[in-house]
Amino acid sequence: MASMTEILILHGHLPIEYLDEVSSAAPNDESVVRELIERGAISSTQVAKARAAQAGVPFVELVDYPVDRSAVALVNGAVCRRHTVLPISFAEGALVLAMRDAGDVLAIDDVRAAARMPVVAVVAEEDDLAAAIDRYIRADDELNDLTTTLEDEAGPDDIGAAAVADDPADDEAPIVRFVNLIVSQAIQDRASDIHIEPGEHSLRVRYRIDGVLHEMQSAPKSVQNGVISRLKIMSDIDIAERRKPQDGRMSVSHGGRQIDLRVATLPTVWGEKVVMRILDNTNTSLTLTDLNLLERNLETFKTAYSKPYGMILVTGPTGSGKSTTLYTTLNAVSRPEINVITVEDPVEYRMPGINQVQVNPKAGLTFASALRSILRSDPDVVLLGEIRDHETAQIAIEASLTGHLVLSTLHTNDAPSAVTRLTEMDIEPFLVGSALDCVVAQRLARRLCERCKQPIAYEVDDLRRLRFPVSPEIEPPVVYGPVGCTACSNTGYRGRLAVHEVMAVTEEIERLTVERASSAEIGRMAREQGMLTLREDGWEKVRLGQTSVDEILRVVA
Repeated sequence: MASMTEILILHGHLPIEYLDEVSSAAPNDESVVRELIERGAISSTQVAKARAAQAGVPFVELVDYPVDRSAVALVNGAVCRRHTVLPISFAEGALVLAMRDAGDVLAIDDVRAAARMPVVAVVAEEDDLAAAIDRYIRADDELNDLTTTLEDEAGPDDIGAAAVADDPADDEAPIVRFVNLIVSQAIQDRASDIHIEPGEHSLRVRYRIDGVLHEMQSAPKSVQNGVISRLKIMSDIDIAERRKPQDGRMSVSHGGRQIDLRVATLPTVWGEKVVMRILDNTNTSLTLTDLNLLERNLETFKTAYSKPYGMILVTGPTGSGKSTTLYTTLNAVSRPEINVITVEDPVEYRMPGINQVQVNPKAGLTFASALRSILRSDPDVVLLGEIRDHETAQIAIEASLTGHLVLSTLHTNDAPSAVTRLTEMDIEPFLVGSALDCVVAQRLARRLCERCKQPIAYEVDDLRRLRFPVSPEIEPPVVYGPVGCTACSNTGYRGRLAVHEVMAVTEEIERLTVERASSAEIGRMAREQGMLTLREDGWEKVRLGQTSVDEILRVVA
């Protein structure tokens, strides 16, 4: 049988300059293949096609493949995940099984035993296969089975008591499995938040995916106490206290990664609501290009954070990606020769090489007191989670004027309003004008699914009415809209992108600040100097085919 590298060469996948390198490798040296992928010599799809050719079986692309759900249902999800395989259809009385390696006889034997029928192997690309497993093997059926089991086993009070008595390490206890499935399914679905909401007759579970809430599961009222008690135990929250809101934190292992969740409880008329924010640390490894800033905005922002001192503010409502922008900026400025200290409430993402301080008001550690203390710890860069009051704002402004680069957030609707908000906090206007270097306002819009988006015909007059930049001399731009496919769960969108308004504080804006000009006057001057508003930045991203007109109208006033 031909080796993997020989097949790659035979099919023209491997450039000729790598021939000597692979000729000395073992016939099926996976490490050589992995190294070639990392170096960009070949793609993982080319390797999958070579594996299929080597085994003499077909290669399939699962994104476009019409997967038969009755085939998927024949094999337990745990078996599929353990071997990274997926039954996709039937052919001549046999089950067609998509695999990474068609020579994995253990996997084929397990699937044959589970399905009780012959198995025919096909090869799929590894990431494509993992994504398809996440799409088709969901926890819904198992969750339904578990809710039925719990309802049969005990009444409402018994289930709550059982959850508290359960050994936290007992993964087979029904309540424990129910909670684990809810969390793991949310991570698979790329959710940012999990809402567990008690109702009069049921317990509702909703996931926030790409900024929009989707109802995923409804469980009987009888499991409510057990689920909430279990979550409280995992988050180190007082299970006996049900009358006031509480906060906690938990960690779960998913797909070989450790993922943190921030947990908040809120008493409602039907019981305690629990909201879990999924803190995926992949956000801390982002680069500035991942922020999707337009070229002019990126240059303005780079100029600001490249200075050794000054203040940069990121503004926007809750959930607009401010923390991600700040952490990405920290990644860009952090170096071994500078001291970076953050003050946060809470610390959302742990970052190596950075000193992170958690605010603790009960112990007297407020934003203001922590900031005062860390300024005595010789910092070069200070990240302040949020400017909430006069005292914090005053210290942050003074820090930026005494040789520190200060990064922080503020809740305003646009960039010019940040200037007036600081003066409204009784900060002297001349200090605001001197300290502030740059303000970034942002919103998050859903990104169109690249696989299914389609052009939409808009009338030129309609685009003009929306203040979409259309020139009479030039043909209207191609504008795309959502359709829906298996890759995006039929929503038409997959992932999110930021829409920005980047305002550099120039001499003219500084003068207006000292004169206590309104945010409208400051905004007018910034636009004259080339600042793009949130909507203008959004239209540019619509023009680039990244998002839709409706999505920009949804997130930008």
